[in-house]
Amino acid sequence: MPDPSPWWSPHVHADRRPFLLARGRIAAALRAWFGARDFVEVETAALQVSPGNEAHLHAFATRLLSPDGTEQGLYLRTSPEFACKKLLTAGERRIFDFARVFRNRERSALHHPEFTMLEWYRAGEPYTAVMQDCVEIVAEGASAVGAKRLTFRGADINPAGPPERLTVAEAFMRHAGIDLLDLLDLLDSLTGGIPDRDRLAAAAKAIGIRVAEDDLWGDIFSRILVERVEPHLGRERLTLLYEYPAVQSALARPSALDPRVAERFELYACGVELANGFGELTDAVEQRRRLEAEMDVKARVYGERYPIDEDFIAAVAQMPQASGVALGFDRLVMLATGATRIDQVLWSPVPEPP
Repeated sequence: MPDPSPWWSPHVHADRRPFLLARGRIAAALRAWFGARDFVEVETAALQVSPGNEAHLHAFATRLLSPDGTEQGLYLRTSPEFACKKLLTAGERRIFDFARVFRNRERSALHHPEFTMLEWYRAGEPYTAVMQDCVEIVAEGASAVGAKRLTFRGADINPAGPPERLTVAEAFMRHAGIDLLDLLDLLDSLTGGIPDRDRLAAAAKAIGIRVAEDDLWGDIFSRILVERVEPHLGRERLTLLYEYPAVQSALARPSALDPRVAERFELYACGVELANGFGELTDAVEQRRRLEAEMDVKARVYGERYPIDEDFIAAVAQMPQASGVALGFDRLVMLATGATRIDQVLWSPVPEPP
């Protein structure tokens, strides 16, 4: 059980301090890694018109008061993505941001209301480039603190070893016995429609996955992924899981080889999701449609919606082809240092409610 004393108690801080010093060494090593590759470090604003438009992410809202007392609703960002993409439109080619981000309704050994997201972009380069970046960055972070192995909840892997590369369809077949591509209709993918929910529900029930009557296609997909697929990922070596269904990839461009899937990947280490990256969508009309569809789901499930950042939509229309990825920096520090909870690697964690 965690020590009930506050994080600033000298004995608690003494236990946490080795993790925190290691955090600094990892951050310094990664800044040097990016600098050697001509990336520019940027610092994007935490206050945004829209916090992001993913249906199941929850933001912190606030009010901006002008000197004359006029109010404007703003949010603490859930990701620096919108601001970073505007910088790509402005002309930046390679950028990275150690961004403080905020997500409500999230708290566990791996989740915290405020955390650091390391996000970077390559203009004019394919998403396979940032996939390789992820592999190198994990190895670099581990090396910075002399970690020969990454460990978490019984998993133990070599951070410098070659990764497993697995499509989502391959993973669903291997670990859940479900032919995912057969359940993704090509016409739906081309027209922006939602795949047949009942077919996926039947496949899920056949392997013992609970399905509620009001579950949407994405809810069922995520439950299969979390319960049957993710526990097997990154257990023996790093795993790059790629080609997510296009319907689950609101900010990624469709694959040129198969529009049923998108240029989206996630990186897993020790069963932990470390990074989520894309070949970035640059079709502004399609981007608006996808974000509005996400907010329709949010309104139906949670009774609220976040505004669309019109400035972002305008920037997407002029944005160059690019790839980008967001990596959970605190999680990387956890795995490299052997910490068991995210609050052990945060200098001043948000207190738990009484």
